[in-house]
Amino acid sequence: MRIWNERLPDVPLTLVGVPAAEASDVLRGRDADAGLVRLPIDRTDLSAIPLYAETTVVVIPKDHIMAAVDEVRAAELADDIVLHPLDDTLEWEHRPGRPAIERPATTADAVELVAAGVGLLVVPQSLARLHHRKDLTYRPVVDAPESRVALSWLEDETTDLVEEFIGIVRGRTVNSTRGRPRSQAQGKSADSDGARRKPATGRTAGRSTGKATGGSGAKSAGRNPRSGSGGPKAAKRGKPRRRS
Repeated sequence: MRIWNERLPDVPLTLVGVPAAEASDVLRGRDADAGLVRLPIDRTDLSAIPLYAETTVVVIPKDHIMAAVDEVRAAELADDIVLHPLDDTLEWEHRPGRPAIERPATTADAVELVAAGVGLLVVPQSLARLHHRKDLTYRPVVDAPESRVALSWLEDETTDLVEEFIGIVRGRTVNSTRGRPRSQAQGKSADSDGARRKPATGRTAGRSTGKATGGSGAKSAGRNPRSGSGGPKAAKRGKPRRRS
């Protein structure tokens, strides 16, 4: 958000939070131009760029015995009730712990049950941070499955602004030309009213780096005319003749 607002201050960017299972439908319904989604997703009509894999953590009360260690293993949860919300984003071959009598509807509901002492919750770290409470903490589960996060958008909606957003998310600098439209790669820019600016005199955009070359700060390739070696030579003067 910060980088977008710095680079495109005249184009508002709105963040919309949706459940992980609904993210693909939101994109297909054109209710969002791009989205951070959890893999795997149905790739029909969607493009996706994997970004990173999240650490998986167990959410526990601060007075729980596991709060005294830096990390845990899934087998160490065997004696605890581990909640399994209906919107769970992790794919387990064998879920750890003992199941609760009922599954919470959402991760937020499961966090409330952890605070009430009903059980523990294993989630991606970002969800533990999102639902943080002062009476809860979390510890990494080193052998748990990870949640992979990707940037996704409709294939037929790869607009200039979507390309700009992709570049920001992937950490491209403002001068990078990779993935940008041809007009931007050639150093052209537009005012907020849409009027195209002319490139600065004597400057051209570099290739992949986008650096300016041949600008006003570049040194001249010619010789210094003050030295006399770069300009036309002056005519030689002879000695004045003595009159008879």
